[in-house]
Amino acid sequence: MLRSIIFSTIFLPFLLSSCGQETEQITHEKVIIGYVPGFRGELDETTIAASKLTHINYAFVDVRDSMAWLTNVATDTINFRRLNRLKKINPDLKILISIGGWSWSENFSDAVLTESSRDKFARTSVSIVEEHDLDGVDIDWEYPGQRGEDNIFRPEDKQNYTLMFKSIREKLDELSARTGKTYELTTAVGASMSYILNTEMDKAQEYLDYVNLMTYDFYTSGDSAGHHTNLFPPENYDKDRSAHRTFNEFLAAGVPAEKMVMGIAFYGRSWIMQSGDNRGINRPVVSVTRGGGYTYLKDSMLILPGFLRYWDENAKAPYLFNEETHQFVSYDDEESVKYKCEYVKEKGMAGVMFWQYASDPKEYLLDAINENL
Repeated sequence: MLRSIIFSTIFLPFLLSSCGQETEQITHEKVIIGYVPGFRGELDETTIAASKLTHINYAFVDVRDSMAWLTNVATDTINFRRLNRLKKINPDLKILISIGGWSWSENFSDAVLTESSRDKFARTSVSIVEEHDLDGVDIDWEYPGQRGEDNIFRPEDKQNYTLMFKSIREKLDELSARTGKTYELTTAVGASMSYILNTEMDKAQEYLDYVNLMTYDFYTSGDSAGHHTNLFPPENYDKDRSAHRTFNEFLAAGVPAEKMVMGIAFYGRSWIMQSGDNRGINRPVVSVTRGGGYTYLKDSMLILPGFLRYWDENAKAPYLFNEETHQFVSYDDEESVKYKCEYVKEKGMAGVMFWQYASDPKEYLLDAINENL
């Protein structure tokens, strides 16, 4: 670390002036991990602010026949080349493949069921990293031991989840021995006690660099709705889900604070409520409706007639409510991001991550992260 700091301070300015490179001097005390949606097709890397990030997690790589699988190989390979160009701006930027996600987690349980299948999955995961000169693997298994979208799940997932990371870590270390590079292994985890009960987080974290807490989507279905990405409980700690409660639960489960990464939502969730009671917080819903990315919320929805922005002091969370239509919108904004960044520093967490980059193309929230973190 000291050697890299000395190089950046003394030699980098000289290289810039003499070679005309676009490289910037960038210092991040905390990680800022952005999930970038490769599933949308070809990326325009010029729209990504490399200097404001420490990591890009490329979403997503599929799991098929016990292998990490590039379903969109034509565009994926183009995207990897384009993302690697961002290192001309930020040489310390890490680019990881994120495997799974909500739609591509169906086959994780089969892929890690046996020693031979785990070896195959780990080898193919690391092979993508090696072939495309990337920096590591992120696992977004939704969910081990419990129902996700249409995923296979079984009790053995609990132990195999740990063994999966062990196998990937071994393959990354083998690659490191060949290349001399350091590779990272991270995971995104559900912000719930059920996720903890179906995994061995105390054992799994030993193989991981970061544990990305998906502290959003607290309300996705059911008969009631409320804040979906709040820092603190709005009313009752034991009843209400929150980022604070998630942090405490994973800490108690054996994940060190310095490995935990706070999740920030770059999008909102919205419902039509049964009434205007409590402006929708923790109240019954009639239907789900469109929320939208933060750029849209700030530039369009916030100026629509009838929508007012409110602040929940307990939850440290903003929300919109329309008294006439009873539409409730939960989201993160610059103020809630500031509180989350302060919390990260206070608790000694590793940093923040967000889902996902394309939801806030004007970078309102990414700028707030950089300003406060």
